[in-house]
Order: sequence, then structure tokens, then C-alpha cells
Amino acid sequence: MTIQQLEYIIAVDNYRHFAKAAEACHVTQPTLSMMIQKLEDELNVKVFDRMVQPVEPTEIGKKIIKQAHTSIYHFNLIKELVNSEREILTGDFKLGIIPTIASYLVPELLRFIHQSEAEINLLMQEIPTYAIVESILNGKIDGGLAATPLKNPHLVEIPIYYEKFYVYLSPEDNFFGEEEIDLKEIDIQQVWLLNNIHCLRGQVESLCKRKKEDERHRTANYESGSLDTLINIVDYNGGLTIIPEMTAMGLPEEKQNNLRRIKGDVSVREISLVVSRDFVRQKMADAIGDIIRESVPKSMLDPELKKFVVDVQY
Repeated sequence: MTIQQLEYIIAVDNYRHFAKAAEACHVTQPTLSMMIQKLEDELNVKVFDRMVQPVEPTEIGKKIIKQAHTSIYHFNLIKELVNSEREILTGDFKLGIIPTIASYLVPELLRFIHQSEAEINLLMQEIPTYAIVESILNGKIDGGLAATPLKNPHLVEIPIYYEKFYVYLSPEDNFFGEEEIDLKEIDIQQVWLLNNIHCLRGQVESLCKRKKEDERHRTANYESGSLDTLINIVDYNGGLTIIPEMTAMGLPEEKQNNLRRIKGDVSVREISLVVSRDFVRQKMADAIGDIIRESVPKSMLDPELKKFVVDVQY
């Protein structure tokens, strides 16, 4: 069994096609197929079911591929350890970003990356919190930008910034004339929510103090995966939603008047760079963290806001 063979089965799993996997690995298809066949012969199992199209891993193959990710991750730690000792800030950094951050932060983040002198190839993908945790632990990504604390003993959280929560409501709402909204007076049935895969939903429910239990007051219910969709729903259907500060700042001028502060509450969500506890490229993580900090408003960098962080549920 070789690292090369493990890389090949991961490539086939990613592309679900031997020819495309071979192209990605810069080898011929016969070479890749032969190496995978040798691995299967050595282990006396079939990693892939070649009778279906696209090709799929077998049940034992899924477990082997998952372990392959972990093995390659730890193998690469050796080179990363050397680069860290030499203070070399080069190479790839695969970063997962939760959807409620990505569309607002990434454009600004890309601008600062291009201006940075560090020779870092930042590879970003938009994935929910649970997938970020799983992908870090199995070595698929190097780190994640997510709402914290996650309270996972296998992860290290590097706080980056803190953003407040705002109410976005319809001009037809009874509370529209108020300068601040008291969430204790809000019926949770009026609040449009993200769906359950988003940690922001749990934070909003915590702010509102109780779960949404009874849908009988609505003739229709919709839980969105997008903050933009929730905002549009409020515009067309009334009610309200709760959005983080960066989303609020990105609203067009004509919608800014629909924003309200939360009365008597300075609750914030903490956004951190999350890496594995085994991650050895600390200087790389610090450099990524600095670039992200440069991409957000200075008002969100105040560490004193940490005491107002709302717990994450995912």
C-alpha cells in the first residue's frame, strides 16, 4: 500500500470516473486502474463497484477512502512541519466557509488575498458547519470559517471577528414604527428562519428564547437556506427575520430603513478560523486569519464583544 494508491482512490471517489481521475492525477488511465487493482488485491476487497455508472465505492470502500483522507493528511503534516519551522508561507490552504458568511465576505476577502504578499493559494468552498467539522477531521480541508464556539475537543478556534444581530422587518409589520425591537414581544411565528443545517437558525431561536413549535397560525411555511431569500420573503409576505451585521451592511440603501436594533441586547455571533488540533502550520493559519481581519470592518474586531456571544447549535 502506497500514498500514491491512496491518492488514486480518493481521485476516483471525487470524480466517480477513472479517466477523469487519471487526468487529474496526471497519469494514464491504465496506470491508475492497475495501481488501484493492486491495492484491492493486497487488501482482498473491492474498493469500487465498477458495474455501475458513474462508478461508486463499495461499503468497505467508503471506509477505506475515509481513512485514506486521514492518512494523506497526516503524511502531508511532515512537509508542513518542515515549512513551518522554516517560516515558509507558501502552498495551498483549503478553507470551508459557512453560507451565511460566504456571499458577503468572500468578495472582499478575494481582494485582500490578491493584495497580500504571502504566496498562499487559498482554495475556498461554501459548506455548512457540520460539513466543515467533518471535512477538517478527515483531512479534506485545512480549516473553516464558522460561527463558534463549537466546543469540539479535536478543533482549535481562532476568533476573527464579532457581528451583532439585527431585525429586518416589513413596513407593514406592527413594530415597524419602533426604533428598537423587543424580541420578548415577538411571536416566533412571525420570524422567518433558515433551515436546520444552518447554525444561525439555532442562534436566532436562542435570541427569541423559545423554539418554533406550532405552525397552525400560518397557511404556509418556508424555511430557507439563504438569507437573501428570507429578506425577500419578508418584503413580499410580511413578518420579520433576524440577520447578522455583515448581511445588514450589504443591504441596498432602499432596504436599510427596514433594519432595527434589538432592544436591550448586544448579542453577537463569533466568527472563527477553525483548524484541527493537529494542524502544524500555525504561521499559515495566522496569516489567513490576518487576511480575513483585513476584510471586515474594524468595529467587528473588538475582543470585548466576546462576552456577548450567542451559543451555536448545529
